[in-house]
Amino acid sequence: MRPEKQLLLDEIEGQIKQNGSFVIMSYFGLDANTVTDFRHTIAELGGDVEVTRKRILIKAAQTAGIELDINTLPGHISLVFTGEDAVQTVKAVFKLRKDTDKAVEVLGGRFDGQLLNGEEVEKLSKLPGKNEMRAQLLSVFEAPMSQTVAVMESLLCSVLHCLENKSKEESSN
Repeated sequence: MRPEKQLLLDEIEGQIKQNGSFVIMSYFGLDANTVTDFRHTIAELGGDVEVTRKRILIKAAQTAGIELDINTLPGHISLVFTGEDAVQTVKAVFKLRKDTDKAVEVLGGRFDGQLLNGEEVEKLSKLPGKNEMRAQLLSVFEAPMSQTVAVMESLLCSVLHCLENKSKEESSN
């Protein structure tokens, strides 16, 4: 293997080992501005986008224990390595797909050591992100507490209303 290809192979292998989670996407006819904006979006999420040759991807995947078939990789191939929040990264990929009138096709991905096909990755994109899940969890914890406070407040108010009515009654007599 030529040294420049070996360097690319080593880089992709290192990214796969370091990140573990990634999306494999195929794209056709994207302009440079769209790709640059997408790269910035992924970088803000802590991820990275690597455009790679199919054969290099297959070799790098094999060293990581992932079996890919070259026949299932049409067009130009790009790996989108997820950052801290894999769901947000996947959502960004599907937003790009929607914004470019499906010039991007999600072929699959790997998350938490499991290989997913394109449909499963799309289902993953519909899940809430970490921050959304945290907000939902906090609202679940907060709801019973706020209801308890409301009941206690209404009890105190009813006692005050009774005392107020009693004082009015005594003052009128």
